[in-house]
Order: sequence, then C-alpha cells, then structure tokens
Amino acid sequence: MAEPVTNTAVMSESTAISRIPGMEALLDALENVVSTVPRSRQGVASEPELAAAKLARKAARKAAAVSGALALPPGLFGMLTVLPDLVAIWRLQAQMVADIAGLHGKDLQLTRAHMVYCLFRHAASQAVRDIAVRTGERVVMLQLSGGALRSVLASIGLTVGPRVAGAAAGRWIPVIGAGAVAAYAYYDTLQVARTAIELLQTQTGDAVS
Repeated sequence: MAEPVTNTAVMSESTAISRIPGMEALLDALENVVSTVPRSRQGVASEPELAAAKLARKAARKAAAVSGALALPPGLFGMLTVLPDLVAIWRLQAQMVADIAGLHGKDLQLTRAHMVYCLFRHAASQAVRDIAVRTGERVVMLQLSGGALRSVLASIGLTVGPRVAGAAAGRWIPVIGAGAVAAYAYYDTLQVARTAIELLQTQTGDAVS
C-alpha cells in the first residue's frame, strides 16, 4: 500500500496560497467538489470505450449549455455566477467520471485522488503530479490526507485562478463571453473524459483513498 501524501512544506505553501484574495473561496469550492465521490448511474457496458465516448459527448454538450447560460448575465451580476458556474461544471464532470467508471465496472474503486486526477490533470498537470505513480503500464493513485488534499487543491487553484479571472472578464461582454466559456466547457469536459478513460484502463483495483 502506498504511503499517504503528507508534505509539510507543501502544506505551508498552501496556507500562504489560501491567503491570496478570493483563493479561500475557490479552495473551499474545489474541496467541496472532490470530497464526495458520486455514485455511478451506469452499469457495465459490453463496449465501455464506445459507451464512454458517447457519454462524454453528451456531458460536454450539457456542460457547454450550463456554462454558456450562466455566462449570459452581464456586468456585476454576471460576476456572481463565475464560481457557481465552475462548481456546476466540476460536479457535472465528476458525475461523468463516476459514470465512465461504472461503464468499465470500476465505480466502487474511485477515490478522491481519482477525482482530482481526472478533473484537473489536463489543466494542472504539475499540481497533480504527486498523487499518481506510473509503474510500467499501470497508474497507482496515492493516498491523500486532508492536509495533502488541501495542498494539491491550492496548487490547482493557482492554475485555474486565471480561468476564473477570464470568465469574470467575459461577463462584461455577455454574448461573446458566453460563447467562449461554453466552448471551453465543452473542450474541458472532453479532456476530463479522456483522462478518466485512460486512467481506468490502467487500474487494477489497488488504488486507495
């Protein structure tokens, strides 16, 4: 069994990061999203890769619709939808990851570390490098203590922070902003699905939370 990730120096860094204006709310949102692993709504598929690809496209379209709609309110009112927008998309993506795992017959193996890895590896690869170890063709997820989870999320927060700022700026140009964030939500969701599928194909049941 892998040792838990507990790096005191990194945790101290995460404490400093959390003092950045607005970062505490973002960290709380991230932690809330990944703290509970959704239950899969899908059963085992005979062709899980094909079923997962279809499911991913459906989720991506839904993410684009949700994100685009939330980006329409203009100005200061629109600013209030930025974090709820991201949380809604992350929750949708988390459910998608669980459903993809269900299609592969591995939903009960999912942990918080899996969720963090799948949701943010494509956008914050350096931030999640300490929660997974590749051994040959396998990827083994490491344990995450509460403090270590917070530190990883703090690093992710620094990466997604500019996305929050960009989404906020888009609220001042509603139609253009809505189109941009919808397109990104679609792309982002497909990337999460790709990571989940690739990861699940390497899992052998030895991941721990």
